[in-house]
Amino acid sequence: MAARSIGRLSTRGCALFLCDMQEKFRPNVAYFPQIVAVSARMLQASKVLEIPVIVTEQYPRGLGPTVPELGAEGLRKFEKTCFSMLTPEVEAELSSLTKLQSVILCGIETQACIMSTALDLLERGLDVHVVADACSSRSQVDRLIALSRMKQSGAFLTTSEGALLQLLQDARHPRFREVQKIIMEPAPDSNLIALFQGQNPLLS
Repeated sequence: MAARSIGRLSTRGCALFLCDMQEKFRPNVAYFPQIVAVSARMLQASKVLEIPVIVTEQYPRGLGPTVPELGAEGLRKFEKTCFSMLTPEVEAELSSLTKLQSVILCGIETQACIMSTALDLLERGLDVHVVADACSSRSQVDRLIALSRMKQSGAFLTTSEGALLQLLQDARHPRFREVQKIIMEPAPDSNLIALFQGQNPLLS
């Protein structure tokens, strides 16, 4: 029997996926500034830790470019029209990451592109860590149910700080102080506490 994955994170076998944080979504997706801010923290830390990053844009001619506050200037943007981030171009990029075991997933919308990507990655045998404070939707019902659905399928729900500390593993990590500066201030609130009020059954 294969051992059950417990979701360990390692900088040597990990990639960060940043999904569709584009201008046209700004007025419609709930907590958009907070989601982008948390994703920007993940991107900053990934650069420090030398973790590969994949950035996608959903139909950019219609939905606009990636928002500048994400800090993804200079990174290749993979265009797509399908919901999953695993386009042929992204698959080709991943094929060069021979030790890839885990993907950290941030962006929008939770019930659409985030969930489709998570399911595709899980189907390929990869661990998926969904950063709950870096994912949102227009509807908060869709957001909550999608998080539950991904957990049911085997994804790991985490927070930005939780994921980064797992990547570091030890305060003696040579890049610890650089990452510590990034997470020194608490992540912006996107109302996730509502998930746990009354021990919400969606996440049990």
